[in-house]
Amino acid sequence: MEPDLDTSTVTDGTTPLGKGAATRRAVLDAAIERFGRDGFRSTSVADIARDARVGGTVPYAYFANKEALFTAALDEDAAGVIHEGVSHVFDDVDRQGWRSTLILTLVEALDHHPLARRVLSGLEPHVTSRMLDIPTLEDLRTAVAQRIRDDQARGTVRSDIDAAAISRGAVAIIISVLMGVLQFGTDGVERYGDDVLAVFTAALDPPN
Repeated sequence: MEPDLDTSTVTDGTTPLGKGAATRRAVLDAAIERFGRDGFRSTSVADIARDARVGGTVPYAYFANKEALFTAALDEDAAGVIHEGVSHVFDDVDRQGWRSTLILTLVEALDHHPLARRVLSGLEPHVTSRMLDIPTLEDLRTAVAQRIRDDQARGTVRSDIDAAAISRGAVAIIISVLMGVLQFGTDGVERYGDDVLAVFTAALDPPN
């Protein structure tokens, strides 16, 4: 039997969740923390259930197996990183500042998203490619494409480029840079950050 779980303060960020949704949320949060700290191989579903304060078989009511739980946890944790990036793209009052600070925003976000950080660091090589297929990555592509279109309308970005194609390429580069930063340190950003920005500038800015 599933142990009682106090759901009175468990929310999705807006409203209290029902018991089933709150239990799933607790399992997912515990999975993110445990997988992020110990990795896939060293973590059992029983470990996660114990961290979530539910019965040992409860996670299987929501996830078919450990692999499915890991994938869901990775998608959820990476979504948190991406949503911070999306917010930054749209909220930046500097019309072009988002280009130079988006990568740094995502790097900073990874500090409190342990599983996404672990995977991008190359510590889970069997799922590294999954980062390119995370559902909410499309949110980042869409946000960047929309910002490019907005800048095209203002005349600050070339009108002869395909915003959607450029956004897909830009996000692929950004993911590669994030992996490089995590695996080789921030020196690369300090040494080559301006050069990466120059590539974006050459691709986006209208000719003088």
